[in-house]
Amino acid sequence: MATNRTFTMLKPDAIENGHIGKILDMINAAGFEIKAMKYTKLTTDQAQKFYEVHAERPFYGELVEYMTSGPIVAAILQKENAVADFRTLIGATDPADAAEGTIRKYYAESKGRNAVHGSDSDENAEIEGKFHFATNEIF
Repeated sequence: MATNRTFTMLKPDAIENGHIGKILDMINAAGFEIKAMKYTKLTTDQAQKFYEVHAERPFYGELVEYMTSGPIVAAILQKENAVADFRTLIGATDPADAAEGTIRKYYAESKGRNAVHGSDSDENAEIEGKFHFATNEIF
């Protein structure tokens, strides 16, 4: 059952390159309502836990190092069909394959430094949102 909410993180490369406002503008223009948002920095323990699904993959250590290299912006977004619509808005993981007009086409540097995370299912959106936000931080 669709929850009409999704989770996103603007990743360290997007923050470092000054793209917070531009990405948030794209999110707002696409009709998403921000229900929770924070500017924060992941600890190594938090990044390892958040990405534990990839723990056996060869890029896991590099991913954790990258995600703890600088601040992130975490947010819960709401819109009808939120997960699928946001996945379309962010584009393919590799910016070379991302469609024109997508966040990653405009702001990602590479497959590894791809500017933004978006939940891949309603279930993961709920898990990821609860990972980053307390109940009283979500509106």
